[in-house]
Amino acid sequence: MNDRNVTGRIFDIQRYSVHDGTGIRTIVFLKGCVLRCRWCCNPESQKFEIETMMVEGKPVVTGRDVTVGEVMDVVEKDRAYYRRSGGGLTLSGGESLCQPEFARALLKSSKELGINTALESMACAKYEVIESILPYLDTYLMDIKHVNPEKHRQFTGRSNELMMENARRVAESGMTELIIRVPVIPTFNATPEEIRGIAEFAASLPGVRKLHLLPYHRLGQDKYERLGREYTMKEIVPMEQEYVEMLLDTAIKASGLECQIGG
Repeated sequence: MNDRNVTGRIFDIQRYSVHDGTGIRTIVFLKGCVLRCRWCCNPESQKFEIETMMVEGKPVVTGRDVTVGEVMDVVEKDRAYYRRSGGGLTLSGGESLCQPEFARALLKSSKELGINTALESMACAKYEVIESILPYLDTYLMDIKHVNPEKHRQFTGRSNELMMENARRVAESGMTELIIRVPVIPTFNATPEEIRGIAEFAASLPGVRKLHLLPYHRLGQDKYERLGREYTMKEIVPMEQEYVEMLLDTAIKASGLECQIGG
């Protein structure tokens, strides 16, 4: 099958983004995720099924089936911006690896057009799936949420052994730039000890040079109500900037990596 005919399910395409990779990027959000993180800011991404959200009292469908060709037609519109800024295509979700054939075809098509590629992912998939996309991937933005398996399970629904094993295997492959990203969530992993543990793990991965701390926010809270779901972290407030900077300093001292807030 021609890669441009491969079909997948997305819930958004965001152009002119300056996050989730270098330069100006087009982010394609794929539907479906194996985790159920309590703080997830894209709850409409979790289920693969097409859903309906209530927005200002009116039903709005979230999720649509598209071909790789249809997506790439949108991506290609901004090639001039990618070229000037070092940007490109980023796949996000959800967990993009839940649709491996679609994700691989998107990344491959992008590389064939000379467009930089990035993947935002929790690496919660068989390594064979990850290995199949690495030849077409410039940057892997990999979430490492906690080093404690039980606490990871408590807040996300799954343990973390597979993700941490995959992080090491991707790093050892040397096939892509691997950047470790940490969603910093109060009551979950926002203590100096927990951030130190994650930073030390990141520093142990061959070739990893960068660590991004992504502070908790409430930007997705309204979506839960629109989906008829409960947001279980509504009592949690975002951290003060001074506290986040203290955690950043902790990560730098523990890892010696290039650490930053956001990314």
